[in-house]
Amino acid sequence: MTPSDLLFQALHAPSDPPLRPLPPSVVDLLRSLDTPPRLAAHLRAVHDVAVRLVDWLEHRHPRIAFDRTAVLFGAATHDIGKTVHTAELSGPGSSHEEAGRELLLARGFGPDLARFAGTHASWTAPGTTLEDLLVSTADKVWKNKRLQELEDLLIARLVHATGGQHWEEYLALDDLLTRIGDAADGRLAFQASYPVHG
Repeated sequence: MTPSDLLFQALHAPSDPPLRPLPPSVVDLLRSLDTPPRLAAHLRAVHDVAVRLVDWLEHRHPRIAFDRTAVLFGAATHDIGKTVHTAELSGPGSSHEEAGRELLLARGFGPDLARFAGTHASWTAPGTTLEDLLVSTADKVWKNKRLQELEDLLIARLVHATGGQHWEEYLALDDLLTRIGDAADGRLAFQASYPVHG
């Protein structure tokens, strides 16, 4: 099977749990970059979790204004810089963050969308938005990694926006993230079924 066939499968093949397709503009971008299949599978998994997060938020708090499209784009492209820093596909590193932001800007995406590639691992930075917190949360919980600091920031943002009770938001978010985490093994297996390099 050719690398382009593997990339096509990572972007479109059925999975268990089912993963939603990436936005068409992202699919075109990933194909133009000859994105490694495992990275494409990862982006698809994180994007799917982000859809679940924003669906939950819109249902639970319909009056909270946020940019759904930006969150989903951010989740679908947060690690795009790993097409430049390929060693970070299988090892640690943060060089992909700024490289991803620069790559997206160079490809004509605005700063409001490109920023997620650079902010997905820095949720305590000044100016962090609700959208940033949602992308960061999706990037962790897709594999059932729970970070109390990140979740506390998201809960605080929801409490501030709604005037609700901290404990109510905590319980609701915890329930959602537990349900999402329960399917992590399937998402991890889907990602692992694709090679790191084409």
